[in-house]
Amino acid sequence: LRNQTYHPSLQQQNSASSKGLNADYIIQYDVELSDLMGDIQVFDGYFVHYFAPRGLPVVPKDVIFVIDVSGSMIGTKIKQTKQAMSTILGDLREGDYFNIITFSDKVHTWKKGRTVRATRSNIRDAKDFVKRVIAEGWTNINAALLSAAQLVNPPSSSSDTRRVPLVIFLTDGEATIGVTSGDFILSNAKSALGATSLFGLAFGDDADFPLLRRLALDNRGVARMVYEDADAALQLKGFYDEVASPLLSDIQLTYMDDQAFDVTRSLFPNYFQGSELVVTGKIMLLDLCLSIVSLTASGSKQKVKVENEVFVSNGEGNRTVFSMGCPGGMDGIPSFVRRLWAYFTIKELLLVKLNTTDPHIQKLLGEKATNLSLQYNFVTPVTSLVVVKPDADEIPTSATIKAKPDPLVTKPPPLQPPQPRKVDGDPHFVVQLPKLKQNLCFTVDGRANDVLRLLEDPERGIMVDGHLMWAPSKQGVEDRSRTYFDQITISTRGGTGVLGSIVITLSLDAVVVEGEGRDTLHTNQEGSVTRQGVMVSMESRDDFHQSCWIELTKDIRFLVLFHHYKHPSYLQMAHLGFYITDGQGLSPSTKGLLGQFQHADMRVMLMKDPRDTLRQPSKERVLARGVLRWGAIQMPVTLQDKTLKDTVRKGHLGSCWVVPKAQVERLLGHPYQSYVVDHL
Repeated sequence: LRNQTYHPSLQQQNSASSKGLNADYIIQYDVELSDLMGDIQVFDGYFVHYFAPRGLPVVPKDVIFVIDVSGSMIGTKIKQTKQAMSTILGDLREGDYFNIITFSDKVHTWKKGRTVRATRSNIRDAKDFVKRVIAEGWTNINAALLSAAQLVNPPSSSSDTRRVPLVIFLTDGEATIGVTSGDFILSNAKSALGATSLFGLAFGDDADFPLLRRLALDNRGVARMVYEDADAALQLKGFYDEVASPLLSDIQLTYMDDQAFDVTRSLFPNYFQGSELVVTGKIMLLDLCLSIVSLTASGSKQKVKVENEVFVSNGEGNRTVFSMGCPGGMDGIPSFVRRLWAYFTIKELLLVKLNTTDPHIQKLLGEKATNLSLQYNFVTPVTSLVVVKPDADEIPTSATIKAKPDPLVTKPPPLQPPQPRKVDGDPHFVVQLPKLKQNLCFTVDGRANDVLRLLEDPERGIMVDGHLMWAPSKQGVEDRSRTYFDQITISTRGGTGVLGSIVITLSLDAVVVEGEGRDTLHTNQEGSVTRQGVMVSMESRDDFHQSCWIELTKDIRFLVLFHHYKHPSYLQMAHLGFYITDGQGLSPSTKGLLGQFQHADMRVMLMKDPRDTLRQPSKERVLARGVLRWGAIQMPVTLQDKTLKDTVRKGHLGSCWVVPKAQVERLLGHPYQSYVVDHL
């Protein structure tokens, strides 16, 4: 859209109003579509097809208006519905056929057994019928739907004229009489309606919108909310206008199978005038390829079949030149088509999830939609939007840091030198190598909402689990998910050397200790609790420096840090860090993401030649290179400076042997999923 200017003269302004112009400036525009098949845009291995043909004749329709007239419609609702119906009936085309059903605990059909042609006299009679409607009684949704199906699918229908069958169903409540089970209503409607499209209108907050939405999804339609306010009649009329002019039905868009894949929905029940169908997918990028796009549909008089050839050639930077009437110039939005594919894929995943009752499938679909939403930073029903505004004079610090804590000055050090092991950050893990007195750092890319088993000592009866929350991706690496711990649970069940059973739940705001009672320590206040020999101490220097010490026995001691930011950047999120400050009392059978390293005998052999073939490329400054040896495992590591975060000091530089990301699973000895548990 080019720059637009508008300079009305004084005479033009005065002609609009005696006070001149005082209104919004609105530009209505459309794109030029010269091809029946629409526009196809291809970019970086993704394509989008905009299908919006013009100039097609309108297909006549068989439309059944099903209106709830139960007692809850009394007053403004029924008045607004009558107003809308009067206008809608007047807009019917002469080639259309229609009928009206009103329902409460009983069902009334205006013209029994058939739809009638939209002649002037029939429209006048229909308006009179609507005016006489009285709202009273209960709500029998199932009976109303079955009655509508009999009208659009009569047993002896022999008409040669093709018409598109539509049911527009309006209700303001739930099924209260007859069949009231949502599953039975869905099953009955799907069997009875066949190829009819059902459009559901939920009038007001008390309407069963989830049921209407599933009815519409099952029956080739959509559902909308109609809100109870002054313009409800306009909302009803506006929705009807969207579906009043069908141009095509049973539209199938297909693409050459050996080139297009991961294609979004390409089968559509109807195409209405003024709308647009969008299909996106991935495409194989060759030096020069010919892609075939096919369309099959039903028009006003006959079936339509069109096949187009689209030439696709690679441009500079692995970008693609696209054809069919859409010019170049996408340099400013290189990820647009890819993000559009993700957006439509997420929408379809959520719709399929909504329309299935299998909990396992629902979970898989939800996880896939969540992962895509997080990857592309979309706000969806499975994600949230968090907006933070940093001060202009505050320099954001890294949110992906590795650290080992120093003991708090307010606590006496343990008799044995501590060997901290910790998980903190994204989540980033640090293990101390006692023989070298240096740290080993590695990163595990977690998934939001997973619960990870950090430590499990079956002999002592100790378990530590951490819940992962989502964090926004860094710019430039949107495909990499980021997570933090927002809840940690430490539990004991009375194993060797540990007294009693106790559960300690640490969140960002509180520490809850359960075991022979329940105590809560708030993170912004100092305090301590002792239960069955376990001591939990909360320390708080201010709102941004908080820590909790958990002493299970004299030689098993944990520390949890509460990371808060005064003026966080969008990457900085409040989170928890877990540290094993003294784990000498843990048994050799200790396992878990962090626990398995407690008694590990690891060594790093320095490489003398920096050009050794084992060296790995890195963006970080490498201080030294080496080979980590742990039993039979050997892998390359690099010594790097990392930002360390301590309990009493701000972030500072410290050295750490970094395990390459590709080697982390070998280091752990198990895949990521084996550390995921069902719940905290």
